[in-house]
Amino acid sequence: MLLLVLAVIAVGVAITFGDYPLNLLQVWQAITGAGEEFHQTIVREWRLPVALAAVVFGLLLGVGGAIFQSLTRNPLGSPDIIGFDAGSYTAVVITMLVVGTSNYWTIASASIIGGLVTAFLVYVLAYRRGMHGFRLIIVGIGVSAMLGSINAYLITRADIDDAMSVGFWGAGSLNRVSWSSMTPSLIIAAVILLAAAILAPALRRLELGDDAAVTLGTRVGRARLGLMVIGVATGSLVTAAAGPIGFIALAAPQLARRITSSPGVNLLAAGAMGAALLSLAHLLSLVIAQFYRAIPVGLITVCIGGLYLIFLLIRETRAHYGTPR
Repeated sequence: MLLLVLAVIAVGVAITFGDYPLNLLQVWQAITGAGEEFHQTIVREWRLPVALAAVVFGLLLGVGGAIFQSLTRNPLGSPDIIGFDAGSYTAVVITMLVVGTSNYWTIASASIIGGLVTAFLVYVLAYRRGMHGFRLIIVGIGVSAMLGSINAYLITRADIDDAMSVGFWGAGSLNRVSWSSMTPSLIIAAVILLAAAILAPALRRLELGDDAAVTLGTRVGRARLGLMVIGVATGSLVTAAAGPIGFIALAAPQLARRITSSPGVNLLAAGAMGAALLSLAHLLSLVIAQFYRAIPVGLITVCIGGLYLIFLLIRETRAHYGTPR
């Protein structure tokens, strides 16, 4: 709860920043309808959907990361590392540059389908007498790199204006979010989060092992498939609406686990941490814009999350292979 409060405070402060600065009282009056009409337009129509996106998308990324880290039993197991987000991005790039459409529903559908196809491909390539989390992650990193080269090729072959548009979108920015895209995103997000809540008990039983889960009445194959679809959908929806935003799904579950001191990954805590992280990153991007220039929030999360990824890679490699003597 405190993390969600922190996220709300962060986006509340973020609304005050912009070409036309406001104070917190003016923001509150605009939201409640007591302020000036011009202030209401700025807050309600322009800045509020962006602030809401920071909270909701961060929540989705945290939940998606928690699902895959629990399924793989590895802190590196998040959709952006395994390559599922890269698959969503590739599908959207193809839709925008090859098909030539930027319709929200078309992009959203392509993003989810691209993520699911990539998840299936990674699963098939990583399967070897069962599924091991570390092998899945390594294969996913390789697939992500291959998809990155495809994206680069398509962008270099595209018209300069289209290439710039896709390139900026690929940096991951919340500033393009408006009510026209946020409203359907909220509906889809509600469905995804409801499905995650329904399958959360099955996820906790799967953490005990397949045999124990079966003993407790869980249909392991069906539950794991449903959880994977939900996990892919979280990142795909964010990618469709704002572009790929990396490392929130990676860091949020582990940071939430340390704060709550829980033995396993908790979906609610991970989602709240994701909302707080993305909201703070959004606020940081606005603060930087006051002194330098606007920076997409995705670049900030990548810069900060890259250090966290290096730490995890070193720790997991030592744990998997042992520290050399």
